[in-house]
Amino acid sequence: MSIPEDKKAWQDGIVAKNIAKSPERKPEFRTTSDIEMERCFTPEFDYPGYDEELGFPGQYPYTRGVQPTMYRGRFWTMRQYAGFGTAKESNERYKYLLQAGQTGLSVAFDLPTQMGYDSDAAMAAGEVGKVGVAIDSLADMEILFDGIPLDKVSTSMTINSTAAILLCMYIAVAEKQGVSADKISGTIQNDILKEYMARGTYIYPPKESMRIITDIFGYCKDHVPKWNTISISGYHIREAGSSAVQEVAFTLADGIAYVEAAIKAGLNVDEFAPRLAFFFNSHNNLLEEVAKFRAARRIWARIMKERFGAKDPKSQMLRFHTQTAGCTLTAQQPDNNIMRVTIQALAAVLGGTQSLHTNSRDEALALPTEDSVRIALRTQQVIAYESGVADSIDPLAGSFLVESLTDQVEKAAVEYIEKIDKLGGAVEAISRGFQQKEIQDSAYAYQKAIESDDMVIVGVNKFTVQEPPPTGLLKVKEEVEISQKASLGAMKAGRDAAAVQAALGALETAARGTDNLMPHILKAVKSYATLGEIADVFREVFGKHHETVVL
Repeated sequence: MSIPEDKKAWQDGIVAKNIAKSPERKPEFRTTSDIEMERCFTPEFDYPGYDEELGFPGQYPYTRGVQPTMYRGRFWTMRQYAGFGTAKESNERYKYLLQAGQTGLSVAFDLPTQMGYDSDAAMAAGEVGKVGVAIDSLADMEILFDGIPLDKVSTSMTINSTAAILLCMYIAVAEKQGVSADKISGTIQNDILKEYMARGTYIYPPKESMRIITDIFGYCKDHVPKWNTISISGYHIREAGSSAVQEVAFTLADGIAYVEAAIKAGLNVDEFAPRLAFFFNSHNNLLEEVAKFRAARRIWARIMKERFGAKDPKSQMLRFHTQTAGCTLTAQQPDNNIMRVTIQALAAVLGGTQSLHTNSRDEALALPTEDSVRIALRTQQVIAYESGVADSIDPLAGSFLVESLTDQVEKAAVEYIEKIDKLGGAVEAISRGFQQKEIQDSAYAYQKAIESDDMVIVGVNKFTVQEPPPTGLLKVKEEVEISQKASLGAMKAGRDAAAVQAALGALETAARGTDNLMPHILKAVKSYATLGEIADVFREVFGKHHETVVL
């Protein structure tokens, strides 16, 4: 069958069905010169291997996108990753962003929250509210989402070791709002494997961490069906210094490990795989990044279909959130970061992202100010509404360069995945330090290229100027820690201590056994047991992970 005939079948079938359910934004899309933009451009001739390698949007192997109308139907979700100080301060920032046109929330938690410590713990000293919002108990979560209807807003939470606890707090807040768990939508990052190789906010050993993750899969399948139970993250792998190929390979290898663990735990692949999501970085090399996203979709589709026998098309779709590259932002001439972020955001859109966070110009110096956040959000809005790139699907398809890059990224990433398979899979490879060593070598080569001027960073090693010290930066005051500790103490004094101890005792029993942990965590959260108290139960039962040092 020729491409034109294939295209007509696609238009009359999957596209027509999708439009009947969810119409496109406009009856037709035209340029400023009144030239019609087709939904999807294709070669108007026979193209050997087109179905196998590219196909049509919304169809296997999803190289050209996971939805049949993509942004002609609706734009990607525009999120701005935000959170600092107390829950009240962060709540005010979320309301500001929603009023400015943001379409989804993305929560940043402080390091104590990520590491399972309450704000009054010795390990939390000096870090409370600094790089995200401090959440010690359900009381803080109630304040964080006060006045924000959780049945109307999708929320992404960048949280890993304590993801189960924060998700249970979110469920409990929704219930207090009168919203049942089956009505809430969002994502928890919940990707512990990349923490061991690239980021470091792990608590428990891999085996026990994987148990918590698969318990989340099982619980949400039955009780929170609209929730994305994991966001398998290449973002932090790239931030640690990996190449684009390594980002794809190591992320998808982690995805394989999670699928295998869930199947081993007794779950059917098509029961949980549709709720798997991914999280990628978008770097400065626009064309390589576009190719990376396209290659990742194709590889994952084949892995799910051929390796795991997934039958549901939604199980084969790689849906992903993108964040622009924090590691590329410079403290020198910070306004240059606006241009970097624009290029990176454009790459994500051309690559078919489902949601996007754009970093702010001052993030190399401090947490972003409201003005900086607004510029970052406006960057997405200008791309969406003014650039025209969202009017047609996969607009760079067919470019000799882009198709060649896509094929080469795929080939190199698959070779890495095969190496990891031979080492026994992602968990075993991480324990041997394979991925860590590869990332370190890549980061070293990147830094050497900058220092030798082989790679130009504008304003850093070329086109430099004398600059005055930065002003107007957002600083989290030391009073935040004092205030948070006082609030935590008051909450503990007013709760039912017997109910807390009973809930924590039941949680410990479950942790020592084989019960799904989620119902027990939820009960503990509702009794106002703190995040640190719940994490301490798991520390006692599971122990703590100690890093494998790789030189």
